[in-house]
Amino acid sequence: MSQVLSLLETDSEPAAVSAPAPASRSAWVEIDVAQLRTNFRLIREDLPARVGLAPVVKDNAYGHGALTVARAAVEVGARFLAVNTLEEADELRRAGFRTPLLLLGERHPDELPACVAHGWRVCVGELAIARELSRLAVEAGRTVAVHLKLDTGMGRFGVRWDELAAALPELVGLPGLEWEGVSSHFAMSDEADKSFALLQLERYQASLQSLIEAGIRSRFQHLCNSGGVLDLAAAHFNLVRPGILALGVFPSRVCRRLPGIAPVMSVKARLVSVRRLQPGDPCGYGLRYHASTPRRIGIVPVGYGDGFPRLRNVGEVLVRGRRAPLIGSVAMDAFAVDLTDVPDAQLWDEVVLQGRQGGEEITAQDLARWKGSVSYDILAGWRARLPRVCVG
Repeated sequence: MSQVLSLLETDSEPAAVSAPAPASRSAWVEIDVAQLRTNFRLIREDLPARVGLAPVVKDNAYGHGALTVARAAVEVGARFLAVNTLEEADELRRAGFRTPLLLLGERHPDELPACVAHGWRVCVGELAIARELSRLAVEAGRTVAVHLKLDTGMGRFGVRWDELAAALPELVGLPGLEWEGVSSHFAMSDEADKSFALLQLERYQASLQSLIEAGIRSRFQHLCNSGGVLDLAAAHFNLVRPGILALGVFPSRVCRRLPGIAPVMSVKARLVSVRRLQPGDPCGYGLRYHASTPRRIGIVPVGYGDGFPRLRNVGEVLVRGRRAPLIGSVAMDAFAVDLTDVPDAQLWDEVVLQGRQGGEEITAQDLARWKGSVSYDILAGWRARLPRVCVG
């Protein structure tokens, strides 16, 4: 453990703080650090020792706090921390992390000098970028570690599997580059039908063989996202990139394994108003709701300005361990819920928008279903103006 912890400076602090909900806001996001560590431990124990971890902590670790999640990842010996922007990489470096950083996506040429200077690993899927990195490496008198990105069917980034042979002669001859890794990305790893994922795996394996025959022997081969980690052991190779799984959210309803994995994030608020509606009274913008009978309602001080979906008369929250339906339209800073069936609810009671209360739970998948989206969107959508509070 001491070797693992030496990868970062111990005097840097995470963005979130261990404290009660800040008095300045009656709404907040809780991050259960103990559960986060448990999730990483379960993932690590489920994988063979030869398979390294490259946890994805981009977009502030999907809203969970990049520094907090990165610390938990380092504790289980992460080989890389995967991000998407130079700003995200810089945040980790300034916080003292020494684990190698892997930049996903594609880079603009203007970003490459910083990558070379700081030793950040770049995923390269364009020959023009490979040429520029080679030039900068030679100019700096150093060898730059890069990861070749292959497009095996996702259709976004990377050298197409069926065009790799034509690109190989130039790739092999570029000075100053160490092809440290070869990556690709599954398009449908979390579906019950794995036929396309297996086709991508086949293309990836054939591409690896072509690279070996051309003289490129990478140290790391990585293809698996969270769905692949759970369901596609044949595609683990020696590095995997779990993202949402480490946060305790399974990537789909049919792709779920590992008992003990549980959500890390809860979103909570307090009732800031409790009032009554008479029959016929409206509530909220657009008059989307009218009381049909006398109703008791509560106002939650969270809205689409905080990342809560802009719902209308759909969805629920938890108050005193019971479900209270959302009524009317969600505004930028507030929405209303019907407390008629929670008669003991009082002003300043805790409201759970995402997470558990008593024996009930509102999941990220629930919110995604009401919004017509996916759980990734919900998790990453909670905005920074909701304070992050570490618990556990």
